Amino acid sequence: MRRSLAGVALAVTSMVALSFLIPLALLVMSLVKEQGVNAAEQRAAALAPVLTLTTDPYALRESAASLDAAEHLVVHLPGSGALGTSKAPAALLERAQQGRESISQEIPNGWICLQPVVLPGDQVAVIENFVPEAELTRGVKESWAVMLFLAVGLVGGSVLVADRLGAKVVRSSKRLAQASQALGQGDLDTRVDPMGPRELRDAGIAFNAMAHRMTELLAVERELVADLSHRLRTPLTALHLASERMAGTPESARVEAAVGELETELQAIIAAARTPLAVGPMGQGLLGTEPASGRASAGTGAGTGASGPRCEAADVVRRRTAFWSVLAEQQNRCCTLDLTQEPTAVSLSDDDIAAVVDALIGNIFRHTAPGTPFGVQVVRTAQAVELVVEDGGPGIPEPDRALSRGSSTGSTGLGLDIAQRAATATGGSMRIARGPLGGAHITVTFALASSAPSGRRLRRPRTASRRRPAWTRGR
Repeated sequence: MRRSLAGVALAVTSMVALSFLIPLALLVMSLVKEQGVNAAEQRAAALAPVLTLTTDPYALRESAASLDAAEHLVVHLPGSGALGTSKAPAALLERAQQGRESISQEIPNGWICLQPVVLPGDQVAVIENFVPEAELTRGVKESWAVMLFLAVGLVGGSVLVADRLGAKVVRSSKRLAQASQALGQGDLDTRVDPMGPRELRDAGIAFNAMAHRMTELLAVERELVADLSHRLRTPLTALHLASERMAGTPESARVEAAVGELETELQAIIAAARTPLAVGPMGQGLLGTEPASGRASAGTGAGTGASGPRCEAADVVRRRTAFWSVLAEQQNRCCTLDLTQEPTAVSLSDDDIAAVVDALIGNIFRHTAPGTPFGVQVVRTAQAVELVVEDGGPGIPEPDRALSRGSSTGSTGLGLDIAQRAATATGGSMRIARGPLGGAHITVTFALASSAPSGRRLRRPRTASRRRPAWTRGR
């Protein structure tokens, strides 16, 4: 491409230079010749007044010597020889004498000027001035050399400038092509430094934005795969407990093996989805640390605003806790539920709240021994809804590390991350402490949703506040 641009610049500049150089060279040659002829005619005319006053050869030679190029001045006197060496053809000389006509024309090896002068007695003398060829072209070659040098400099400069501009364009195009090829081969870190013409800079900026967006979408997709796989552990826990109840039957071993194999596959999917995925300079880090705007929708599908998803958190907590209570009864776990009677509308869907409840309670079943009690509570404050899940297990020794996605010891760490991101999506937060039961005390705070649009009425939970459900009495 650089060679093409340089060739175009060479061709165009050469044509422009030649279109001016050739006429200018001819004009210089014509001007030099015209100046030589005019000078010869002026010398002949300057000697004419002297000739009208005297025909003395000595006086005429003295007058001619005072003029430039006196060696080429010749005076033809009537009835006598020429004063000097004549170069004029005889025919032209006779024509000037008899016709008394001034003659100025080109002859071999130069230019001749004949100036007739009428003397007393009606006699005619002729002043001859010969201009050699060298005088007619003096300085022409030097002028042509200067013009040629300027033309070559102009052409060379234009080619150099075109090559530099072409190099910048080619460099930008090559870098963009190399970055596109690297991105196509899976190098998500690749970015380009926008440079070159405005169009290529815009293309570079668009490429960086595309690569950044692609990285974000891949990170969100991988996180969603991990979250969905983690949510499948809830029914797996139920199947595992069911298989334990089937112990001793012919099918129990097969069911237990199938459940174990399925759980192993899910663990492999989660591990693969959590493999660090590098993000480029415009990104925010590794997989799972994308901007909050993407995180709000990656694992929870949540939105905000009156027109987005919304639900009654207390209703969802009641339904999911009822599901887990059956498993709790099978493992002899004491389960308490305490729900507020106030409205608990949050800007999340039913599935999002259910995922949070399943993740927190599922962790209790996976990481505490059978018979460990736990409790679930929903509290309404002035600006938020708090979901509290506590248990009587060993607790979480490193709460800050547990809140880091995939960092908790002995687990994937996705359950707490699902709950934390759901809270963050509404503008809330999550805290881990040690509760009255002696184990973990997890508080997930959801910001209250804005008032419902006209025509919609929020449901109020029917469960009485601070009331133990029927299936927990007597424990």
